[in-house]
This record gives sequence, C-alpha cells and structure tokens, in this order.
Amino acid sequence: MDFEFKPEEQKVLDDVEAFIKAESTEEMLAETRVIGACYGGKLGREIIKKLASHGWLVPNWPAEYGGLGASAKLTFAIRDTIAYHGLPASFVAAHMAGPTIMHVGSEEMKKEWLLPIARGEVEFALGYTEPQAGSDLSSLNLRAVDEGDHFVLNGQKTFNTHSHVADYHWLACRTDPDAKKHKGVSMMIVDFKSPGIEVRPMITLADWQTNEVYYDNVIVPKKNLVGEKNKGFYYLMAALDFERMFPTGGYRRLFEDMVQYAKETVVGGQPLSKRPLVRQKLAQIATEMEVCKLLFYNLAYILDTGQIPNYQASMQKMFATETAQRLTKGCMEVLGLFAQIKTGSKHAPLAGRVEWMNRWSIVETIYAGTNEVQRNIIALRGLGLPAN
Repeated sequence: MDFEFKPEEQKVLDDVEAFIKAESTEEMLAETRVIGACYGGKLGREIIKKLASHGWLVPNWPAEYGGLGASAKLTFAIRDTIAYHGLPASFVAAHMAGPTIMHVGSEEMKKEWLLPIARGEVEFALGYTEPQAGSDLSSLNLRAVDEGDHFVLNGQKTFNTHSHVADYHWLACRTDPDAKKHKGVSMMIVDFKSPGIEVRPMITLADWQTNEVYYDNVIVPKKNLVGEKNKGFYYLMAALDFERMFPTGGYRRLFEDMVQYAKETVVGGQPLSKRPLVRQKLAQIATEMEVCKLLFYNLAYILDTGQIPNYQASMQKMFATETAQRLTKGCMEVLGLFAQIKTGSKHAPLAGRVEWMNRWSIVETIYAGTNEVQRNIIALRGLGLPAN
C-alpha cells in the first residue's frame, strides 16, 4: 500500500487546511466542543456547508452525488484534518447513513438524499440503542406497524446523541415481531419534526448531551424505508462498519501540544522533556499513534479496492479508542495535579483540554459497539474462532 498522496490530492489537502484556518472562529470551535464534536450546531453548519461546497465532505462519492470521485484515502485524510482542527467531526449522514444508502438504497432514495447530504444541508442522528438493546441490537423493540402507505411507530430509543441538533433519525425498528430477532428489523429515515416525537436530554461524563427519544404514534411514509423491509439488521451492521472508522486527528493534536509543552515547561530547573519517565511515556504514545494512523488508512485502502471493512474496522476502532485513553491518562500523569484544572481557568495547562479529553475518551470505547464487542467481532470474523 502506498501512503503517499498524489500531487493533486496533496493540493486538495493544502486547500482544506488553508480553508479551515481562514474560516474557523473561536465561537464555532467552542460550540463544537459543547455538543461533543457532532455536526448540527448553527455555526458548525455554516462552515461545513462552505467546506462541502468544494466537494470535500464526501470527496470519494461520485460527482453525480456531490463528491469528487476521489479516493477513500483522500477522504480519510480530510476527515482527520477536520478532527485535528476541532471542527465538527462526527457526521452520521455523510459518513454512516449516506454510504449505506449508496449501497442498498433505491435509485429514488439516492436521488432524494445523497446530494443534500453531500452539501451538508441535512444531518441524521443514529437511532439504534434501546434500554434493553445496547450491545445486542437484534433485541430492539421500537415497533413499526405497516398501515399500507405508511408505518406507525411506537417505542423508545436511548443514547441517540445527535438527536437535539439533527434533522432526521436514521432509525432501526421492528417491523415483524414474529420473525427471528435479526430478521424482523427495518431501517427508516424519520423527520424529527414529525408529530409524536419527544427528545429528552441525557448529559454525559464529558458534559455533552446525548438523548432519549420517544415515539408516540409517529407516521412515517413508505418511501422513507431504506432498502427492503425486514432486511434492516444487515443494513445496520454495514452502517456500524462505516461508523467504526475512527479519525484520531483531535488526539494527535493533543499529543503534539503535549510534546511541545514538555519541551517548554521547566520544573525543578530542567524541562519536563528531560525526565526519563516523561520521555518513555511520550515515546510509547508516539508509537501507538503511528499504529492508529496505519490502521486508519488501511480501512481507506480496503474501501478503495471496492470492499467494505468489517473486522478491520473493529480493530481500528478498538485500538484507536484505547490509545486515546492511554494518551489522555499519560498526559494527566505528566501534568500531575494541574491536569485536573478545567477549561476556563488561567492555571489550566493546554487550556484544560487534557482534563476534558480524558473524560471524553471513556465514552469512545463504548459507542459504535463496546470494545468487548469489537474483540468478539475480530475473533469470530477475523480469526474464524468458534462462537462458543
């Protein structure tokens, strides 16, 4: 695999970098931090729509659907650059639902949704987890009753993070309660403005909002059914593979800033960077960050060869999120008690990002499937080990 970018690809990356530096504002970055890097905030939408107008939101999509027909490798590099600079980096429509629609949606659905998604005009929220269905999504119970030209939905979802800033719900629901669990699920796109939907906030350890979503006789037109009825579990699994492609640019930025801080900060008459334990810790993290990069771009290579990563996405998600925890824990240890000072205090090293990102990193080993689930996927699908 060649990790070098072609001159025309490097030109795009340079243009993206220049655009972000010119268009970013402190207000937009603050908004993005508050909502957990989700896409959907007012200021975030403004800058991403401008970015998308160049085809940079989904550059690997065909031009007819708003992309550039570029490589997945370039797409991944842009995603990592966006995360590095603190812009909205979690896109359900563009990076999870959109690719699934591209693969399984009807021509009518592709024409209706892909261009608005590529332009950043709409955002989705994942509607998977329920109180009794977290790691085992085949146990979901939100019911969708077929009423001829529409469905009527009743039930509850939880931990649906984008729901308070998104336009539509990318929803997994049960359309055949009598079928085997994984054979009675369908995927739908639901307008959050539909009567009967209630969104209730849940505040996370990292201070940003996720949500419970309640459905009370919500009507969804048949045209919003994704693919075939009762085949939704398979579409959900494909969407999860896209979700598990985890850019680490934000953590790379923190690591680079931590290295610089260690070089410049003098304690006891010498820079922190001269202390053997600090050097060893930073060297170990540097090695793991490089592995994260290689695993990330391997997913792009698989996509560029016409495949959808499966257990490889689980490997990357698991390693990247656990590296993020080791990174933030290591930064906390290097900074000592000062690491606990939050953003807003003049005494907080690195503007308090270490304390906040340490709390943030805990969440990331849970969503998109816990890392215990990822290990099972790797064992079963990657190594061919028996289920029991």
